[in-house]
Amino acid sequence: MDKNNVQQITFGGGCFWCVESCFNMLKGVESAISGYSGGHKDNPTYEEICTGGTGHAEVVQITYDPVIISYDQLMDVFFFLHDPTQLNRQGNDIGTQYRSVIFYKDDSEKQRAENSIKESEATEKWGGKYVTELAPFEKFWAAEQYHQGYYNVNPNQPYCSAVVGPKIQKFKKHFGELGMLKDSE
Repeated sequence: MDKNNVQQITFGGGCFWCVESCFNMLKGVESAISGYSGGHKDNPTYEEICTGGTGHAEVVQITYDPVIISYDQLMDVFFFLHDPTQLNRQGNDIGTQYRSVIFYKDDSEKQRAENSIKESEATEKWGGKYVTELAPFEKFWAAEQYHQGYYNVNPNQPYCSAVVGPKIQKFKKHFGELGMLKDSE
């Protein structure tokens, strides 16, 4: 991976434990870090954002090499991992902190995100209108250390075994068949 060529993208698609785990498995992804964006409080804590009062979403900030994995491929993964037709929720995770959101850094990235939404919506995979929010990127706050790699450390935790684990297995099957996973996955 060319460290001089890396780019970042930040988005939320429900609970960050699954999103972060899956993106870290992809070839071309240097890191996927769980955190918070889109709110009005500096240095928010998990407990604060869970109230919905800070305006933050649970997000993952992905650092990637666009020579190895493209922006469009990252968007395909993003729309695979969550249901973008659910407003302020993913399954039983309910609240604005679980919203579907893409944070863009400039007009070009906003246009690319709009195009990705339209293309994915046209596939009718999710059978409805997408409610994915597009918002300008302002700040990213890394989540507490215990959230980083949470699934890898806690695969038997009830939420992980019931929700995260099955999603990761589905992800590995699909993207493994496409040859997009790191060799160790």
